[in-house]
Amino acid sequence: MNPITSFLQYWLVNHPTILKFSWTPGKTLGSSPLFLSLTVLSYLSLTFILSHLQLPPLRPHFLKSITTIHNLILLILSLIMAVGCTLTFLTHTPHLHWIICFPPQTPPTGPLFFWAYVFYFSKILEFIDTLLIILSNSTRRLTFLHVYHHATVVIMCYIWLQTSQSLFPIALVTNASVHVLMYGYYLLSAMGVRPKWKRIVTDCQIVQFVFSFAVSGLMLYYHLSGSGFGCSGIGGWCFNAVFNASLLALFVNFHMKNYANRKKQKGLKDKAS
Repeated sequence: MNPITSFLQYWLVNHPTILKFSWTPGKTLGSSPLFLSLTVLSYLSLTFILSHLQLPPLRPHFLKSITTIHNLILLILSLIMAVGCTLTFLTHTPHLHWIICFPPQTPPTGPLFFWAYVFYFSKILEFIDTLLIILSNSTRRLTFLHVYHHATVVIMCYIWLQTSQSLFPIALVTNASVHVLMYGYYLLSAMGVRPKWKRIVTDCQIVQFVFSFAVSGLMLYYHLSGSGFGCSGIGGWCFNAVFNASLLALFVNFHMKNYANRKKQKGLKDKAS
């Protein structure tokens, strides 16, 4: 094993804090239903209130600096989560098929659930996305899709941990990887560079949801086949599946409005000229 791999494996998998992690309802920070409820309700309430107030605009330079730092932090955090979770299920899980199907009664302990816990709090950190949109007076970007996604994904992550939900490692790695691309785009934009691959971010998000449904078919096969005793957290997976289906529909609608219509309008302009 080369030094870089050894370094990453220790700090992202084998560190005592990570190895000994345990999600204990009512004891672990953020594990109570009250915490979850207050977090989501506070986000929705503050978003509604602040978006309807005439807040004094921040100086562009100051807002740009905050946005750059925020996007850089989330880009790095997303990359660390993707690498950490990938290394965990490559080197630590008893069987690789555990990334698809946890055995029933799997306790939410160890490195995989540590990264799910970090992912859970990263989604709360992403609430700052909404605040930055409001402070920039870009209310056009404050869509139902944006608010619905940010609020509900926190509930989804809580359920991952609470039910030891099967399939979450793949969802975590794919989502974190897409967010590396997304926050990379936002970071460059905040620095004054306008990448031409904004559409690729939306396309990757749509592919992510389609991929999750495809892998879910394999998980259901494991769960329903007579070769085992089912998969852990199937109830949580049902919530996840409905949530992903709703997001896929919303992202496809967003894609059609922002890209298909633009292409159509460009075609009409070309004909007119």
